[in-house]
This record gives sequence, structure tokens and C-alpha cells, in this order.
Amino acid sequence: MFYIHQTSCISHQPTFHEVDLENLNRSDNNQLLAVEPKYSNIPIGQLRRMGRALRMGVGTGMQLLEHNQTDGIIIGTANSGIEDSITFLNQILDYQEGRLTPTNFVQSTFNAIAGLLGMITKNTGYNATHVHRGLAFENVMLDAIMRLNENPEHSYLIGGVDEISVRNYRMEAMAGWYKTEEVSNLDLYQTETPGSLPGEGAAMFIVNHKKDEAIAKLRAIQLLNVLEPKAIAAQLSQFMQQHLSDTEPIDLFLSGENGDQRFFKYYAACEKVIGPNTTIARFKHLTGEFQTASALALWLGCHFLQTQSIPAHAVKYIGDRNGLNRVLVYNNYHGEQHSFMLLERGGGN
Repeated sequence: MFYIHQTSCISHQPTFHEVDLENLNRSDNNQLLAVEPKYSNIPIGQLRRMGRALRMGVGTGMQLLEHNQTDGIIIGTANSGIEDSITFLNQILDYQEGRLTPTNFVQSTFNAIAGLLGMITKNTGYNATHVHRGLAFENVMLDAIMRLNENPEHSYLIGGVDEISVRNYRMEAMAGWYKTEEVSNLDLYQTETPGSLPGEGAAMFIVNHKKDEAIAKLRAIQLLNVLEPKAIAAQLSQFMQQHLSDTEPIDLFLSGENGDQRFFKYYAACEKVIGPNTTIARFKHLTGEFQTASALALWLGCHFLQTQSIPAHAVKYIGDRNGLNRVLVYNNYHGEQHSFMLLERGGGN
């Protein structure tokens, strides 16, 4: 697979410079908006023209690219700068297709984040963007795996980015994906109603095939499009048998449980497969629900492996494992798109 050497993250929690996951930031008006930094690594002239998703994506990416030379940039997003897209379409109507501002159009394309990162750093290598709804970031990882298999000496910047846009929020709310009652992220897992809390953010990683000084190793990944909990449980069992030996237990099951009672059945099915000895933790009260939240889950998995600690508010169940060596991340988007990611501490085996 590949090794992860450096990470960067912008989320609703303080995760960008000095990380503090012990003191949980509360949701505001049922949303988990990202806490944006000052973006000192982005030229001022470009920063003032950027939309929210572009700022987050370029900001997290530049934190890593300032000190690393990579052979390509691969980004996953479901909506990218959709707010800029709507603004540009409104301008077409307002100005009757006359003198339109090109900035909103240029920055609204899905590949704007990867493209701008490449332009700022003069990176002329492989540059790609994957747009696959709830599996966008997972497809980025598969792309990176294939690129590294072909070019073992290369390094890549990979990441996932999405924003809460006003118009997209309304559409998702009308479709019934968000809580209609006032709910704090502190109480997210105590609710038994449909919907979750929307979130946004960006997470970036430097990955390659070099074992030395790696934070973590991605041992395996699997993408699924199924509806039955039994099928998910069967696939998880097969995944573990294929990629783990009897002497390699899962120390942490990092679950994408999001407070939507319609999807409890999937997480419960997976927890039965994991067994009673594995600690179970959840992350959507930290990040909120959005299509590329799995990128932030990967960042959290790396952080937990590095620090060898998990904040108490994230723990659902404490197992009897000593230390954190292997983390299994399970994410679920709308009960249709599922993924498993197996992480190992440091350079692994």
C-alpha cells in the first residue's frame, strides 16, 4: 500500500497548528463549520479571491508542500467550490451574459484546489481530482496506490476537501439528511432521530513507499456499494481475514457513526465482527457529516497512532488491548457507500 509521512488538517476542532482534541468545540446552529487559520502560506492576492473550500484545501496542502517536493497532487471532493459555481450562474442571469467576473467560474471547477496547489508550488507532475460523492477520498487513495506501484520512488500529496455551502445545505436538508431538531455535537450519539449534523474540512497527507520515519502505514483499503448490514459484516470479516494474521489484532475501531438512527444497523453489524476486545471510538461529533469526512478520519487515525491516546469523548467502548498499533476505520455515507481502511503504527511490518 503506502506510508504516511506528514499530515495536515483543518476541521471544526483545533487541528491545524497546535492540535487539541481534548477540549471539544461545540456545534453552532446544528453545523460544524471549520475553524479557519490565517493562511499565512497563501499569497494575499490569491487568498482574497478564494472561496471557503479553496482556502481550506490550499491552506492544508501548502502547509505540507512548503517543505516537501512531491511528484503529484491528488485531491478528492464531492462539491468543491459549489458556492462559487452558484454565484457564477447567478451572475449570468444578473448581467444577462454580459461582463462576467471570471474568478467565480475559475475557482468553482472541481479541480481548482489541485490545480492551484500545483500552480503555487510550480508542481508540474501528476495532478488529478476525484469526485465520487461519499467515496471521493477513497478513490484518491486507490489512485495513489496505483501510481506508487508504477513509480515506487515517487511521493504524492493526497487529500479530501468539502465545504458547507448555503445552497447545498438546503438541498441536503430537504432530502432529510440533517437533524431538524436542535442538537449539540456533544449529544449527537444520544439522539434516536433521522439525520446528522453537517460538517466541513480538509485533510492532506504526504505518502510514498519509504518506510523510514513514517507516521503510519496504510495496509489495506476496501470500497463497497451495498445496502444490507449482513453484507457489510461479511465483507468486514473477509477484509480482516485477508489482511490480518491471528497475532495482529485490531486495537481501535474508528467508526463513522453519525447519530442518524437509520444507519445504526450498519455500525452494530461491524461492531459484532470486531469483537469485545477492541476499543471503539467515533469521530463524526468532531468533524460533522460530509462526503469526504473519511479524510479527516484518516488524519485522526494517524494522530491517535502518533500520540497513543484517544480523547475520552470519542470513546464508545474500551477494549483490553495495550497500546495502539492497528486502527480500522469504517465510514458510511447515506447507507449506500462504505469503506474500510486499515492503518498500522509507524513503518509497520
